[in-house]
Amino acid sequence: MIEVGNVLVHEDVVKENFVCNLNKCKGACCLEGDSGAPLNADELDILKEIYPKVKPYLTAKGIKTIEKTGVYVKDFEGDYTTPCVDVNKECAYVIWENGITKCGIEKAYEEGAISWKKPISCHLYPIRITAYPEFDVLNYDRWSICSPACSFGNELKVRVHEFLKDPLIRKYGPEWYQELENEVAGI
Repeated sequence: MIEVGNVLVHEDVVKENFVCNLNKCKGACCLEGDSGAPLNADELDILKEIYPKVKPYLTAKGIKTIEKTGVYVKDFEGDYTTPCVDVNKECAYVIWENGITKCGIEKAYEEGAISWKKPISCHLYPIRITAYPEFDVLNYDRWSICSPACSFGNELKVRVHEFLKDPLIRKYGPEWYQELENEVAGI
């Protein structure tokens, strides 16, 4: 583990390569899994506030799900997540463009309807944060559906933390990211 401020970063985050390759995976991480995207407590009110502006970007199935379950749900472990259409199906905020899943929240952001990009867990994927009262732990979540991203990252020689520079800065700030880069240079 690499310690940067009050964050422990697993070495795989700085050693392994990764670049999303949506043309290959089609955004499968938004379609598969045991529950929706993890949400931080501070994101719950944001979802409530932005939903009316995001709703026009969503599919009919997504809207129906959200209006039945709410803009977020508690999963089987008691954690807050985005709701899923049916059981273990796509996130209710998923939209499709040219056969590739995209995020309706992010689309609303890109078009200027809202000022919040999307849940930080989505923005940071494949990094998963385990939050403790005094510190966070960042782990690289390996999932077979991301094999094309691993191959593409190897081809481009881009490490996980480099690919996720913007969301890491969004979460921890530019000084933190620079400190991470300094630590990585010493490895």
